[in-house]
Amino acid sequence: MSRIVVIGGSGHVGTYLVPMLVELGHQVVNVSRGSAKPYRPHYAWAAIENVSLDRVKEEEKGTFGQKIADLSPDIVIDMIAFDLNSTRQVVEALKGKIEHYLFCSSIWVYGRYVSVPSLETDPVSPIDAYGQGKADSEAWLMREARLSGFPATCFRPGHIVGEGWVPTTPQGNSNPEVYSRIARGETLALPNLGSETLHHVHAVDVAQLIIKAIENRSASVGEIFNAVSDQAITLRGYAEAVFRWFGKEPSLKFQPFDEWLAGLEPEFAENSRGHVVRSSSHSIEKARVRLGYQPRYSSLEAIHESVQVLIAQGQVESPSL
Repeated sequence: MSRIVVIGGSGHVGTYLVPMLVELGHQVVNVSRGSAKPYRPHYAWAAIENVSLDRVKEEEKGTFGQKIADLSPDIVIDMIAFDLNSTRQVVEALKGKIEHYLFCSSIWVYGRYVSVPSLETDPVSPIDAYGQGKADSEAWLMREARLSGFPATCFRPGHIVGEGWVPTTPQGNSNPEVYSRIARGETLALPNLGSETLHHVHAVDVAQLIIKAIENRSASVGEIFNAVSDQAITLRGYAEAVFRWFGKEPSLKFQPFDEWLAGLEPEFAENSRGHVVRSSSHSIEKARVRLGYQPRYSSLEAIHESVQVLIAQGQVESPSL
């Protein structure tokens, strides 16, 4: 088995990934600032090595990459590199020393789409700094894989869902009150005709894809994979499903995009705009064929599980029947 360093292993995906790696017999090192706690308890957290590093501060000193290399990993899974400088500092320190480097990118690299579902071979055209940072890192890593043989794999998660956090809602934001309004039977406003799409993925399925990439190294090195559920869902279809979960008849109204956006809470409007203008929909055929990836959860199944937990935690109202 391998010694695997997970950078940012206490986050959404790491909550599922770290226990899965431990159960497979790997020696796991979780590198984090030490402030985040995993979202779900598991015996594995007592069986791993935890290393506290502040990535931003260490990168400013130029020491972060070497400190990762000093942990003597066979494999590095980097969940929290957000720009090329951050990625490059780690990779340069790891060259010639590891078997596999797996980079967490994002579907945000795509920006707006020409065709759907999008393929990994489609041109990227990010429309914000976050997507641009991920796209720059991907391009550099794939070039390093081709030219110097650096063993890099990139994966692009969709809107991650799981216990302990709010899924991207039918209004394209992370406001749990959206679900509570539906539980109360209130009318929900959607943009245009509600035909824009969101593409969620359960965190356990992202973890599954990472492990399959590790286990199928020859098929994954030098490649990029979408990490999403089987199908995207429309805003309208999503909203109608949530109304029915709560025993309510769907009550929707549709507004021109700018009018709809102006009617949202200001703190959530930009988040909504970003999700809706992208209207995400992605293919997993490459991961299915090359890695044997098969999501355990559909988008709606993943969201339903998460909403049930939010109700139990009191973050979302129980439906009034």
